[in-house]
Amino acid sequence: MAVIEQDVTDQYAIYNGDCCEVLQKIPDDSVHLSIYSPPFAAEGGGCLYHYSSSDRDLSNCRSYDEFFDHYRFVVEEICRATMPGRMTAVHCMDIPRKGERGLIDLPGDIIRLHEELGWWFWARHWVWKEPLGVRNRTMARGLAHKMVVEDSSLCDVASADCLLLFRKKGDNPVPITHEEGLLEYAGEREIPSELRSYRKWKGKQRENRFSHWIWRQYASSFWDDVRIDRVLPYKETKTGNDERHMHPLQLDVIDRVLVLRSNPGETVLSPFMGVGSEIYGAVSAGRRGVGIELKPEYYAQAKKNLAAIANGTEKELTLFD
Repeated sequence: MAVIEQDVTDQYAIYNGDCCEVLQKIPDDSVHLSIYSPPFAAEGGGCLYHYSSSDRDLSNCRSYDEFFDHYRFVVEEICRATMPGRMTAVHCMDIPRKGERGLIDLPGDIIRLHEELGWWFWARHWVWKEPLGVRNRTMARGLAHKMVVEDSSLCDVASADCLLLFRKKGDNPVPITHEEGLLEYAGEREIPSELRSYRKWKGKQRENRFSHWIWRQYASSFWDDVRIDRVLPYKETKTGNDERHMHPLQLDVIDRVLVLRSNPGETVLSPFMGVGSEIYGAVSAGRRGVGIELKPEYYAQAKKNLAAIANGTEKELTLFD
């Protein structure tokens, strides 16, 4: 398969191809950060969401174990390409079993795989989701109020998204620094107005109340003000019966990871690029992006989204600003 199409600039390089092949071409220890959502493996084969009909697509694996055999190769290649002491961020969630039989601990299995392959499990953030919104989007029977009335033992919860952070074993040769502290906040919560005079504080950093406020939000294990609909355009990518679900990773989540886990000018990788959210966030934040996407329709949309940065129309891209 190799690369079907590519778009390479001085800010990013994106490839339409199979990440299992393209990742092998990335030099050792050259990536500073990776962030992505893998297809979510499901019980009994396939994935929770079906993205394409390609045999190369992880969403078409025949079993849960086969998914991890396939995904193992991706994690190994990311580890090889990542600088020692640097991080990968994996967005995932608990997976419902068929027939009202509870949940599969997909995040736990992803943690165990990374620990086996040369990563330290470093941190976990939960991204809150509003229950009624989840019910309306998924039509999950256990989230309907009717279930409370009929048999609340079968009630579900609106499972939070999970962002797992792993650190490649070894010492980081290039510290990630913030000489003026944190300068911007990605989230719905408003920074208190009395703290704005402390932005770019020139005194002792323990007195930088602006940056301290942002850090307390980011350091929380529970992110409850991520703007769920602050995402890149994606609806045009739907084609026939190939896809049942598509919702890009929220830009707030990406922005938080980028500022905490990389320096400006460094290389950020997304092996499952989708419509380009992680690469878009990286370039917007002054990093360099490398993205790989199997599905041509997603790649084409990512190319449009990234081109908007070059022509200065990027602020028009988000569905909700």
